[in-house]
Formats: sequence, C-alpha cells, structure tokens
Amino acid sequence: MAVRNMQLQTALLPQRDLLTADQRFSTAPSCRFFTSKTSLRRSLSAAPRLCRAVLSTPSLKDESKHQNKEYEDDGRVFNFAAGPATLPASVLKQAQEELYNWRGSGMSIMEMSHRGKEFTSIIQNAEASLRSLLKIPDDYAVLFLQGGATTQFASVPLNLCKPEDTADYIVSGSWSDKAFKEGQKYCTAKVVWSGKSNKYTDLPQPGELSLTPGARFLHICANETIHGVEFKDYPSPGGDTLLVADMSSNFCSKPVDVSKFALIYAGAQKNIGPSGVTIVIVRKDLLGNSQKITPVMLDYKIHADNNSLYNTPPCFGIYVCGLVFSDLLEKGGLRAAEQRNIEKAKLLYDAIDASNGFFKCPVKKEVRSLMNVPFTMETPDLEAAFLKEAAAGGMVQLKGHRSVGGIRASIYNAMPKAGVEKLVALMKSFQERHAS
Repeated sequence: MAVRNMQLQTALLPQRDLLTADQRFSTAPSCRFFTSKTSLRRSLSAAPRLCRAVLSTPSLKDESKHQNKEYEDDGRVFNFAAGPATLPASVLKQAQEELYNWRGSGMSIMEMSHRGKEFTSIIQNAEASLRSLLKIPDDYAVLFLQGGATTQFASVPLNLCKPEDTADYIVSGSWSDKAFKEGQKYCTAKVVWSGKSNKYTDLPQPGELSLTPGARFLHICANETIHGVEFKDYPSPGGDTLLVADMSSNFCSKPVDVSKFALIYAGAQKNIGPSGVTIVIVRKDLLGNSQKITPVMLDYKIHADNNSLYNTPPCFGIYVCGLVFSDLLEKGGLRAAEQRNIEKAKLLYDAIDASNGFFKCPVKKEVRSLMNVPFTMETPDLEAAFLKEAAAGGMVQLKGHRSVGGIRASIYNAMPKAGVEKLVALMKSFQERHAS
C-alpha cells in the first residue's frame, strides 16, 4: 500500500517538483512522498525506482515536445475513439502541470469551491473563449451543464414546447432517432425525413423536406457519430419555426453562424474536453417558458440565472474545455481548425476511394463527415486482422460502433495529421498483403 501511495502522490506533483535523472539516485529520499512516517521509512528504498518511473514523462518546459514530438515517442498512441476522444497534447500537459497546485492557489481545481474566485475566473474565461471562437451574439446564453447530450433530448422540448406543440425531427442516424423518441414524451414529435431506409448513408436535399407549418422547432443532428454523415449546409425551417442542433461530434470543428440557430447543444467528450460537460447555447428570449413538469435541473432559465452554478458543476471538465478553447484560438480559430480537418479527412477518404473496393465507405460523398469516417472490408475476419495490426502499431479504438460494425476512424480536432498518415500507410500495406 505504501508503494502504491508513493506512486500516486509522486505522479500528482508538478514537474518542477520532480527530480532530474541525474539527481534521482543521490537525492531520491527528498521526493515528496505524502505518507505516514512509518510508510515513508518502509518505502525509502523504493524511492529511486519510483522517481525514475515518473521522470520518464517529458519535461513540461520543453515546448517543442508539446507540439512536435510524436505521440508514440512519448508513450502515447493515436487514439481514434469516437468519445471520450483524444485531446490536444499541449492541453493535457498544461492540465498535468497545474493539477496539484493551480496557479499558486494552493489547491487543485478538483478541490476548490465552485463559488470561489478561482473557479469563477476559470468558468468565465472558458465562456469568453468559446464566445470568441464561435462569435456567439450577446443575446445568447452559454450554459455549462451535465447529463450529456442525451439529457438534452428531453430538455429541448421541455423548455421550448407546450405539450400540444408540434416539433419536426430529421432522423439521420442513431442519435437523432433517439432524440425524436425522447421528444415524443413531451410534445407532438414528427419525423419529416428519415435516412433509415438507406441505412443512414445520406442526408435530405433541400426540396425533400416537408416541414410542418407552425412547428415549434426543427431538430437536426449536425454530425452523426455512428454513421458518419454530416450536414454541410443547415436547413432553414422558415416562419417562426426554430432551428435546434445537436452538434456533439462536430462542435468547434468549423465556423458556425450561431444566429441561424435558436439552440445548439453538444457533449464535450468529442472535440472540446473530457466527458461530463454539456454545453448549451440558447437564445435568451426563449428562457423562462419551460413546461410545469420540467425538473429544476433541466430548466435552462435556472442555469442561466445562476451562471451555470445552480449546483456544483463539473469543475475540472469545464477547466479543460477552457484550455481547449484557448488552444484553438492560439492555433488560428475555427477557420484554421476546419482547414486542418479537411486535409486529414481528404487523406483518409482518398485512401479508401483509391483502394479499388478493398476498403469501402458506405456514406455518399457529398455528406461524408470530417469527424467520423466509417469503412468496411470484405469480411469480418479481415477487419479483425486489420484492427489487430493497427493496435500493435499504436493506433487504437478503430472498431466500428457495436450497432453497425466495421471500422471507424474518429479524427477530431486533436487528432494529429501524423496519426491519419500512419493509418493510411497501414491501409495501403495491409491491402498489398491481403488483396486477392
């Protein structure tokens, strides 16, 4: 137990408190092991080995390692998971450095009061950075909530509709289908277009939509994580019908005209942070009209009036989101992020299309997602062999969603171009060895 305690406490130290490689044998006992005196005496002999293990982490002061060093050189893999997903290396390094003692406060962010001045500055800066990134108008509230985007499937109709109101839904995949089914409980939900008959490989053309006159809102999923379809242009419902979008898996991946939407919501765990944070951007004039049955934790006005601090929010997750927003701003904003994402996606789709059918993407080209790239091979055995080779080469979480199978590469903002290049190189090599 003492050794385990030492490992934990040493790993939590900022890098400046760790010994250099030259010091670790001569002064190892000076490492800060916060254990009992008895545990400390029993553990001193293990201290050099424990310090040596922690010190394999690259120095936080080396900016070139933050930005240019390959993941695998740092003991990292290329993580193609759909969510929780890869985060910018520089953000993770900063969070590591600030974890034990946030900017001289004497506390970790995980310890400080959500109503204290320290966390107030964190959440305010996160909101300001997000507003700058998306150019969010002043007449929109930004809420940092919990419960995932799935909770918003209920929150949206509860806040925007009366029980007798009609709400239109475009069902373009699994997530928008779940949103529709949840919406049926709180309003008259209606499917105005469904891609189910084509296995969710397409999106509606402008003339294909038959919207309900007087519908309270039109709900879309901007990017379907499972099936890999993405709206390139958003529908305009017209009249007084509000446009609502689940942007969980392409949030902050490209510029968006927020003013076209009444409400945008997104889970953080794809592009902007760890799981546990849900962001809602909603027009302020729509607040305060929730149904009587709306639970207090689902009422947008309650959260807006309390600056997202009605109860204890996911503090550490919000902090990381703020770091990601700042990182995006430093790298040129969302226009630059979109260009990087286009380049990565093109590399992968070009490899699929040039494989003469060895790899197949079922999604129509004009609606292919820049974030989630599904593809299949001739047999499940081939796919399994490919996944095994990929994992051995440091490329993980490539297995397709359990509901559709195949392979799926999620290439969110933080996925380096080098990761996509390595995946494409494996695809070409694998085809050469297995094509009949």
